Amino acid sequence: MPQPVLDIVALRSLTAIADCGGFHRAAHSLALSQSAVSQHVRRLEKTLGRPVVEREGRGTRFTPEGRLLVEQARRILAVHDEAVRVLLDTEGDTVTIGSTEHAADQFLPRLTAAVQEVRPGCRVRFRIDRSARLVEAVERGSVDVAVYVTEAAATEGTPVGGLPLTWHATPGWAPPPAPAPVPLVAIEDPCAIRRRAIATLAAHGVAATVVGDAGYLAGVLDVARTGVGVALLAAVGPAPDGLSPYDGLPSVTPIPMSALARPGADPATAAAAFEAVRNLLRPAE
Repeated sequence: MPQPVLDIVALRSLTAIADCGGFHRAAHSLALSQSAVSQHVRRLEKTLGRPVVEREGRGTRFTPEGRLLVEQARRILAVHDEAVRVLLDTEGDTVTIGSTEHAADQFLPRLTAAVQEVRPGCRVRFRIDRSARLVEAVERGSVDVAVYVTEAAATEGTPVGGLPLTWHATPGWAPPPAPAPVPLVAIEDPCAIRRRAIATLAAHGVAATVVGDAGYLAGVLDVARTGVGVALLAAVGPAPDGLSPYDGLPSVTPIPMSALARPGADPATAAAAFEAVRNLLRPAE
């Protein structure tokens, strides 16, 4: 019996759904029709013989198999794209930008515009990953510029500001009465924002327990949308679909962010990218 093969294009659509929070936004980010993205998902489901994405109201939810597939897809795509770049070198002037999932939908467009302003006509590619892996990719040279949570990586990089954080939950959500712990939804350890959420509540004498976690942000949003708990999310840009800011818990200080450019990167490109992140994170006057 032939070995099943996972289609690279379909995997790219799946990770875009996870990164963008739905089919419509994923299609827009990939310059595809929404029906094409849906077909890609159905192709993966046919290969695996099980559903990976389910509709939930106006949004989407990944099945447990879908969450696992997204994690594996990121690794497959990272290796595939690096192999294409190194072995074929057919893309000409290309810049690869890395970002954590937190506020990636805000970071990436601004970084793209900043890079293309100093390097007109260059192609921009993206890598979404955890902070420590992004730093490793920059140091290997497979990512040109990355923005990441400072304390989540061993390399400090260049400080570019603090990422504001706000509690989010479904509209009308309320925690159970004390002394019951506040139910939290978070990215699985190791995650600096998860630690920040737990530490902030503990410092204010608020008991908390993690009732749901996932290996990536889209999974956290899926769980939070069920109403089982509250999530600490980046407060840059609009609130995720189905969630709204919740102000009934102690406020959280912004978490420091850093940017890092690969060794030998064009100084003007790095400077423009760093300034774009600083401008996004600069507090409003």
